[in-house]
Amino acid sequence: MCKQAEENRLYGAICAAPAVTLLPWGLLKKKKITCHPAFFDKLPTFWAVKSNIQVSKGLTTSRGPATTYQFALSLAEQLFGKSVAKEVAELLLMRTDDDNAAKKEFNKVEWSVDHHTPSVLIPIAHGSEEIEVVTMVDILRRAKANVTVASVEKSLEVLASQGTKIVADILISDAQESAHDLIILPGGTAGAQRLSKSKVLKKLLKEQNSAGRIYGAVCSSLAILHKQGLLKDKRATAHPSVLDKLKDQAINGAKVVIDGKLITSEGLATVTVLALIIVSKLYGNGRARSVAEGLVFEYPKK
Repeated sequence: MCKQAEENRLYGAICAAPAVTLLPWGLLKKKKITCHPAFFDKLPTFWAVKSNIQVSKGLTTSRGPATTYQFALSLAEQLFGKSVAKEVAELLLMRTDDDNAAKKEFNKVEWSVDHHTPSVLIPIAHGSEEIEVVTMVDILRRAKANVTVASVEKSLEVLASQGTKIVADILISDAQESAHDLIILPGGTAGAQRLSKSKVLKKLLKEQNSAGRIYGAVCSSLAILHKQGLLKDKRATAHPSVLDKLKDQAINGAKVVIDGKLITSEGLATVTVLALIIVSKLYGNGRARSVAEGLVFEYPKK
């Protein structure tokens, strides 16, 4: 890192790292920096800036998990230019005007789980969107939900859509041994196609619906629920490439749509909102607000 800075190449840090790592190494001198609020008082007062992103003479710093998209896009812009960064932001469904509502809810019901720790199953396959998988797992585990990642492949290791290797907790066949309060499918076109071929997952989703338990889908995986008839008389949202196929069921203008015990999301950059709404439905607004604070995510007042 010192060599990187000395040779005037780009370097960066996020969350606690600017204060805990770069500061002792002497890599923050005469640079404006930001970091996670919990470590902000460790930064040199004159150079500390309370912003989500701070770029200063080759150093890029950011505040935490919820600002990671902005952090990565800032680096992309510095490496490849504004047009590339803008293109990636659009692919991630990041909206600069942010005119979409956080959620729209229909047929509101309580998501009661009988006072036990909520059990969440996230099935994954080769080609699943790693952003969606990791974000949902991370936030739901921060909220203290019992999250199980299940591979529909022959092995626990799955190669996600951008080449990230994810190791599941169990194989999908082992997920049949217990009931789950929530089953939620991540997106990724290739991943969704592979998930749809799993007979075990099809059975689990059918049982989930018939038992009146919660289920949902993100991004392109909504097509799986649609194919299985699990969207009948339900409103939903999905990735724009899938939404057109839903016709009257499609809800535009919301990052997340809840209809009874069905929850759906556009995907990618909207998954943080999705996961926090799940936390709110399972635990209440207080728990969701607490998790959001740790992420440095601006939780809505209403």
